[in-house]
Amino acid sequence: MSDPTERVVLLDERGDPCGVAPKATVHDTQTALHLAFSCHVRDANGRILLTRRALTKRTWPGTWTNAFCGHPQPFEPIPDAVERRGRQELGLELRDLRLVLPDFRYRAVDASGVVENEICPVYTAEAVADPVLDPDEAMDAAWIEPAQLAAALAAAPWAFSPWLVLQARELSGAGGAISAAAWTESRA
Repeated sequence: MSDPTERVVLLDERGDPCGVAPKATVHDTQTALHLAFSCHVRDANGRILLTRRALTKRTWPGTWTNAFCGHPQPFEPIPDAVERRGRQELGLELRDLRLVLPDFRYRAVDASGVVENEICPVYTAEAVADPVLDPDEAMDAAWIEPAQLAAALAAAPWAFSPWLVLQARELSGAGGAISAAAWTESRA
């Protein structure tokens, strides 16, 4: 379960911090703009880790997404938050953490009407070992080749979180899905 004391950093339209709120109170039908992050994880063979969100998640339950996402605590450096959430959600130790989309921002509305409204820097990293899932966060995981992910995103974008679809387009640089070249470039 999520920590009831966890807080998120609220942002103004310019992306500047303007307050703090309990995470449990932020995500609703009028979600305030806030700071988050996304992390795409690969293994030593270049496969990408996808996770399937737990059915108990407030937004997009049961949906396939990138490895993990989260919110930095007030005054917590985002790379530290990425490493913390990787351990908490998936039992992962990460190496080669890289910021690849520093200005990613999105707003999406879940079928339940709950809104995600985030400035969400996107990172890539390499996993040291296979994930050990926290069942409150993820119900399944799969390592997938970049070309397989590209094909799946093109064929059935509705089966994935909206942020993964949008981030994949930006990471590809060509409006498509994450390609092997995109991962090679982010690793360089």
